[in-house]
Amino acid sequence: MRKEQVMRWSGLALFALMAVLWPGHDRARAAQSAAGSGGNGQPFVIEYYYKAKWGHADEFLALFKKNHYPVLKKEVELGRMLKVSMVAPRYHTTEDGRWDFRVTIVYKNATIANDNFDSAALIKQLYPDQETYKKEEQRRFEILDAHWDLPIKDVDLDTR
Repeated sequence: MRKEQVMRWSGLALFALMAVLWPGHDRARAAQSAAGSGGNGQPFVIEYYYKAKWGHADEFLALFKKNHYPVLKKEVELGRMLKVSMVAPRYHTTEDGRWDFRVTIVYKNATIANDNFDSAALIKQLYPDQETYKKEEQRRFEILDAHWDLPIKDVDLDTR
């Protein structure tokens, strides 16, 4: 194998490993941060950003409303989440900063936000046709260019 091929394969392997490990790292850091600030009893807010491929924002929104939003609403009913909302930018931005939808979820607290809740039972209850559900959820993520999660905190501007 040539040196360039080895380097390319090494880079791909590293990227694949990071893709698998990084989401867990982010959640662990968020939980540690929240626990370290004594925020376990306070609501914990995460913003979820979605950037659809050009021309697919409406399709993404339709699939989100059909397959994901009802699961989130059920978690609000269960008391895990206090609120779920979505916004979209009114105007466009530069491509590197573009996002199409921001979903804000206010969890009851940081512990619940990071507890690895398994929604499989809710999904089976809400969507008896699992084959269609899985196909549509796969499509919802196929039409994304990017997705990222951002735990946020309030900043008190009145204290020093």
